[in-house]
Amino acid sequence: MSTAAALVRTRISKSQESSKSSVCAMATCKVMRAIRVSEFGGPSVLKLCSDLPVPTPGQKQVQIRVHACGVNPVETYIRSGSYARKPNLPYTPGSDVAGVVEAVGDGVHFLQAGDRVFTTATESGGYAEYTIASEGSVHKLPDSLDYKQGAAIGIPYFTAYRALFHKAHAKPGETVLIHGASGGVGVAACQLARAFGLRVLGTAGTPEGLKLVLNNGAHMAFNHREKGYLDQIQIVGCRGPIEINPRDTMTKESSIIGVALFYATKEETAEAAAALVAGMEAGWLKPVVGPEYTLDKAAQAHEDIINSSGASGKMVLTM
Repeated sequence: MSTAAALVRTRISKSQESSKSSVCAMATCKVMRAIRVSEFGGPSVLKLCSDLPVPTPGQKQVQIRVHACGVNPVETYIRSGSYARKPNLPYTPGSDVAGVVEAVGDGVHFLQAGDRVFTTATESGGYAEYTIASEGSVHKLPDSLDYKQGAAIGIPYFTAYRALFHKAHAKPGETVLIHGASGGVGVAACQLARAFGLRVLGTAGTPEGLKLVLNNGAHMAFNHREKGYLDQIQIVGCRGPIEINPRDTMTKESSIIGVALFYATKEETAEAAAALVAGMEAGWLKPVVGPEYTLDKAAQAHEDIINSSGASGKMVLTM
């Protein structure tokens, strides 16, 4: 055999080996479906990708097989680019997932593969079949709640707890009015306030919503689409600008307090988590699941959560 022929054969052999290695790598690499946002804009920028690599957990991180993910209004603001905090592009939205732990990274002590869990935050995004979350933001999900209910806990219940107890300093025997009480945060606030001994008044915009509010802890419910339904309201959350006359706050010595879950300390988050877990164990914390969408309908979910005629429970994506 000539030297030239030997060289040719060697090159072919190396090429074949490289091809086999690529095939092996492709065979062992797990991929998943997930929503990706490559530019800020309307709901149409939410794109379903089917071949993204499954993320692996790092130090003190947990890999979760997602069964359901909550859809929150704040995710539409982030997607549009109008929110104060903007993620690096491209990114996958979503923080409130429920599912099963698939794997854990080094340093994880309180969770193991097979645990049913829900999260209050993710590292890689929740609109996906798999996600990564820090151990501190992952909590065990009781068997009494299904995965869709688990996906409705995160932002709604932690925000409601922060608004009622960390900011408003609500106490048993006081009266609270929850505006828009038929949505995710509203239902959470009704359940929490009733469980902690407050007199609960809630509002909704549809007959179905009013019934939902009464079924979830409110003593009385009012239609906020009717003029003069109440003289004074206290609002949790914001969908846009409102006009306030400062003189009104002076004559009634009222306070207007903003609430942002992002600024909660670790101690405050731990306190809320303990109270909420106790509620799950006692049976009064039962998230109400509203509209459900498959992952490929994420754009429609973002459209509907802002433009719906009346909220009725927590909107979720299912995988």
